[in-house]
Amino acid sequence: MPSTLTLAPAPPSEAAEAVRLEVREFLAAELAAGSFSTHVDTWLSGVDPDFSRKLGERGWLGMTWPKEYGGHERTAMERYAVTEELLAAGAPVAAHWIADRQSGPNLLRYGTEAQRKDILPRIAAGECFFVIGMSEPDSGSDLASIRTKAVRNADGDWVVNGAKVWTSNAHHSHYAITLVRTAPLDTAHRHAGMSQLLVDLSTPGITINPIRILDGGHHFNEVVFDDVVIPGDMLLGEEGAGWHQVTAELAFERSGPERFLSTFPLVAEFARRASSPAELATLGRLSARLLALRQLSLRIAAALDRGELPDIPAALVKDVGTTFEADVVEAIREVVDVPASLDSPDPLGRALAEAQLHAPGYTLRGGTNEILRGIVARGLGLR
Repeated sequence: MPSTLTLAPAPPSEAAEAVRLEVREFLAAELAAGSFSTHVDTWLSGVDPDFSRKLGERGWLGMTWPKEYGGHERTAMERYAVTEELLAAGAPVAAHWIADRQSGPNLLRYGTEAQRKDILPRIAAGECFFVIGMSEPDSGSDLASIRTKAVRNADGDWVVNGAKVWTSNAHHSHYAITLVRTAPLDTAHRHAGMSQLLVDLSTPGITINPIRILDGGHHFNEVVFDDVVIPGDMLLGEEGAGWHQVTAELAFERSGPERFLSTFPLVAEFARRASSPAELATLGRLSARLLALRQLSLRIAAALDRGELPDIPAALVKDVGTTFEADVVEAIREVVDVPASLDSPDPLGRALAEAQLHAPGYTLRGGTNEILRGIVARGLGLR
């Protein structure tokens, strides 16, 4: 197999299994206390800042970061165990998810010392939330076509104009790492001239407009920038290096267990009652696919822990994982005689309805499957 898709197995970790048990005990206690109820797709729709702070208090945010920035210097395998258990329980983790998953690592890699010391401890405490500022109304998975511009003014600050879309939970977030054009588009070098800015979402000139999903829920947004002045020292990394930095960030965004566990609460509810041959066969097929995806995702986590940048395998996890999530909905719907309804007294009916209504977003967020397959094909030398 080509080396771009060959990753060493994730090492066994007693520490990861120990923290997994701690998280399970915590979640059982929280569920028993009624502090949250299980839902599908809660890493995007389950916003609960108090719950995020509880995780921060237990050292379960910023787990792999240096202690000097509020982190805990634990392994990627330990962090994986924590995130996997939270997702499996359908816990409300959306408030901190982006900040902990990719914004923090991006700041560690490219941020200034002042940026790190100011922001990272607050993320690790579950008190500072981030949104992704990449996609635009006319530039979805093709980020090279972005139009949002940032130009320097006489004071050396950045003046930003444009718009970003699918900015999940921007209305609950404090910052956006925003991809902008800081140089005119060169059609011969489309990936050049882009930079990332660390944008405080309370800055004057920013408007956040809701984009509601099929069930009326609000976690997607459009963020509009109208002559927004961003301090010059809020450039993240190097000017003009935005494309390289985004590529590194996407490895964190695309490879985690949320790419195939968004619908796990539905699978778990189905598994509790599967009894007929058709139901058991469906459960077996779904379980086999889930376990295979988990192994690839674990290997990527281990590679990131080693300082590698497995962007091609990450794209594969996102493509295959989100396809699986959509297939879960259809496979279960075909073998159960339970109406899908958000108002159903049956937990399976509610979970099925939630999964169906969220399904259109599974294969879009983080890059459409068509774009991801192109990335994998290029990585394998097929195009």
